[in-house]
Amino acid sequence: MTAGKSATALLLAAHGERRPGATNDGAARLAAALAARGVADEVGVGFIKGTPSITDAIRVFTARRIIVFPLFMADGYFTAIRLPELLDAAWQQDRSRILHVLPPLGLDPGFADWIAERAAAARPPGAACAELNLILLAHGSTTQAASGAATKRLAMQIGLRRRFRIVRCAFLDEAPSLREASFDLVGPLVVVGLFAGDGKHAAHDVPRLIAELNRSDVLLAETIGHHEGLERLIAGSVARAIEGERRRSHAKPCRGDLEPGRVIARDCPLPGG
Repeated sequence: MTAGKSATALLLAAHGERRPGATNDGAARLAAALAARGVADEVGVGFIKGTPSITDAIRVFTARRIIVFPLFMADGYFTAIRLPELLDAAWQQDRSRILHVLPPLGLDPGFADWIAERAAAARPPGAACAELNLILLAHGSTTQAASGAATKRLAMQIGLRRRFRIVRCAFLDEAPSLREASFDLVGPLVVVGLFAGDGKHAAHDVPRLIAELNRSDVLLAETIGHHEGLERLIAGSVARAIEGERRRSHAKPCRGDLEPGRVIARDCPLPGG
């Protein structure tokens, strides 16, 4: 298709899964919800690992300007290195495109409040938030610090709101584990899995780790990628980006219209490129 037939497209860039039985339906449902809200002229989803790929998803857009929203919790390897590589490959195929990359979901300024609301909604009937312990369970990494740092920052932001008794982090691939983070917590505990997709971590690892605690007072908030209302958070971020672009339409693309996101345009190098 010839780029430029519509004004702006929105691409949800997700990790995706290729394992047998994986459907990546959550991201597709989110894209459909955003399209129904009319956040952009076109809305699609592309996967780093899955179908459609990032390149294929961009190829079907008719819009010249594409806002890319990374469905990731941190600005780590996938958003800082792998996604820009894939966007560069797509841009090389059609250099008329202007790609505006927003900060990942986990760094959205409204994310802490949104997570706090999800945790509060999962509390036992009759329990006050002030009695509730909250653990944010993320992937973590022994080699990349971004995931752990983003989760700790999120826990601090939620803790400063003083809605919950105690707010802590736990990780799959680094310390502390869920068992270590929860061993001395007394009273109801809500675990929020910081996983945006339908992969094995959200579907299998998190429920298994909670079951292994062998506690009757632990509640699992629904995986964030499945929560109704996530589209409102993303829609707000996209709307602010589009409005900022309109206000700065006289500026050259290299000037970073969508700060604090990254701007990738035909006459700008890709980040790190």
